[in-house]
Formats: sequence, structure tokens, C-alpha cells
Amino acid sequence: MGTRLINFKLNGRPVSIEVKDNELLINVLRDRLGVLSPKYGCGIGECGACTVLLDGEPVLSCLTLAVEVDGREITTVEGLAKDGKLHPVQEAFIEEGAIQCGYCTPGFILVAKRLLEEVKNPSEERIREYVRGNLCRCTGYVNIIKAIKRAAEKISCGKA
Repeated sequence: MGTRLINFKLNGRPVSIEVKDNELLINVLRDRLGVLSPKYGCGIGECGACTVLLDGEPVLSCLTLAVEVDGREITTVEGLAKDGKLHPVQEAFIEEGAIQCGYCTPGFILVAKRLLEEVKNPSEERIREYVRGNLCRCTGYVNIIKAIKRAAEKISCGKA
């Protein structure tokens, strides 16, 4: 198995790292770069705990080879706050108590961020459809849905 030098942006900062051809993105992020928000959940793309944004789109880092991100941009929850201020989605999750144990929260936050970039005021049905690939074992999703609705309000009121 070979190795390759890849270059990408991680939360706005350039990264250059040598990776194995078969190395998973989640392992590079967590074990080699110290980015801990993507969590290893199921390892088969069923839970969404490892979600990151790749060029703005949600992807499962447990199913993404690190070599695939060469020349691209990755955003994790660590990269959402600006100048010490949380992103409105992060604020809303805290305000609505949608964090519980926190294991799945980063994946939900990133998916919600992307949803709200696509749809300014999504219906509950649309939110449920969009987050269906993210599992939470602690809640009935009620507070997660409320948080996403609250974030939509914050963004539409210019509090972003």
C-alpha cells in the first residue's frame, strides 16, 4: 500500500499531510490532526456521527478516503465559530437543549448548517427528511428539530 502527500483546507487553514492510499478521513482528522468533533459511530455510514462538510456538502468521514480530499476544503464543527462567536446553529442547539450526550451533535449541526443554506425556512417534514441519516440515541429528535427551526429564525433575522 502506497502513501501520498495531500493538501487541503481544514476549517480555513491549509493542511499538508502524507496519508496511506486506504486511510480513512475520520482517522486522519481525529488521530493525526486532533480534530475530535467527527465521531466514530458505526463505521458503515449509518449513523452520521462522523459527518463533516466537504466543499460545503455533508459527507461521512468514516466512508471517505483521505486521498479524496486533496485540493478540497473540509469544515468541522471546530471551524464554525467566527471571532469567538458560535454559529447560529450551534447557539440554537444549546438554547433548545438539543445536545444531550453530545456524541451525535456535531454531525447534526453540520447537516443543519447545510440545510439552512439550501432552505431558509424549512418545514418540520423537510428537516426530518434532511437529518434522517443522523441518529441520536438520547432524544426523540424533538429538541433537535426545534433547534434547527430556531437557527433558521436566527439566520433570517440577521443574527448570523
